[in-house]
Amino acid sequence: MEEQEVNENKIVEGQEDSKDINWKKRILFWTLSLSAAAVVLVLLAVLFIPKMDKIAWTSNKMVALYVVIGIAVASVVAWLILRKTLRTRLRMQKTIRLDPDINDWLVVFDWTPKILYVPTIAASFLAAVLMFLVEAEWWIFGSVNPEIIGGIWFAIFFVNFLVEEYNISIKVLLIGLVSVGFFLLWLHLLNWVVDFLRLFRHVALSISATGYLFVGIIGLLTIFISWLKGLFYYVTITPNYMNLQEGPTETGEQIGREDYNSRLDTTDFLERLMGFGRIIITFKDNERQPITVLVWRIQKKAQLLERVRAKFAIDHAQQAQFPTQ
Repeated sequence: MEEQEVNENKIVEGQEDSKDINWKKRILFWTLSLSAAAVVLVLLAVLFIPKMDKIAWTSNKMVALYVVIGIAVASVVAWLILRKTLRTRLRMQKTIRLDPDINDWLVVFDWTPKILYVPTIAASFLAAVLMFLVEAEWWIFGSVNPEIIGGIWFAIFFVNFLVEEYNISIKVLLIGLVSVGFFLLWLHLLNWVVDFLRLFRHVALSISATGYLFVGIIGLLTIFISWLKGLFYYVTITPNYMNLQEGPTETGEQIGREDYNSRLDTTDFLERLMGFGRIIITFKDNERQPITVLVWRIQKKAQLLERVRAKFAIDHAQQAQFPTQ
């Protein structure tokens, strides 16, 4: 009993310390925010007050500025009003982390498959920088053929397309490599290898620096929207239940551990090399469709899920050993 009281006192003290830390963080955040706002206002006053008589307040540029300021103010007001009602994935992780009764848990959300195009997005930004240097004829980059950059970029995009579109296991990958090897060997016996490779010269791809930059920005925007959606649509797995969150507030469904099963799918070898895999959740109710979640850092997520599964097994073993009277 004394040990239990000591543990409870430690838990209460820990919660009080975390509350004090949170309040200190809030005070520091608001202090820095107000200080930054004051500095910005002072700078604006110094820059614009002497020129106020020369400003065309109804010009198109000023109207555009009013729109931006209005959106910013509306966003801040909406955040201040709704921040206590939003139930984001990050807030859920913090709540579970502070819960002394839950030691093993997992919170995941479904990434868009377009996140597999991260190598293409990175190649797009790199190609944009190279094309800017080529167009500026800076140093040795002025002699670089833009079609070479476009060809390398297209090759990376094509590999990404195969990764997203097809489930390529190790067996399929090895069969494909062996088939390509035999095909090149057959071409070599006919002395057609050089002629075959020359066919790719007709696939001349040249994109401007702005085009590469546009592709990279669109890709990043797609991934950001997927991450933003994952703040409000996610799955929480604990030893006692699974919670399906479906909205920015408390809208969701809680399912007991005996009503669902979960398994890992890492059969796609190339996806696994990129650190991605799938968690598939099936239900005992056959009318419900399975839920497939594409997650990053699948190795760590798999370890956490195994710990939760182990907790399931221990709980069931204890129930079998000590049945309810």
